[in-house]
Amino acid sequence: MAKLRGVVCRSELEGGFWELACDDGQRLVIAGGDRGLQKEGLRVEIEGRIDDDAMGIAMAGPTLEVKRYRVIS
Repeated sequence: MAKLRGVVCRSELEGGFWELACDDGQRLVIAGGDRGLQKEGLRVEIEGRIDDDAMGIAMAGPTLEVKRYRVIS
């Protein structure tokens, strides 16, 4: 299980989706979580699994399957 920190961003590509702009430069499509995670500019730490093979409507990169998250400052 990966633990990543970054900022939540909304992308309007392909109908729109949420992604995590990680501190290390990666951009991952967010799958799961709850509405509390869907806030532009929210700084978070997410624990989850990165699925490089997932196919979805976003077609924007690897998918991060959220197990849990916490807001950080």
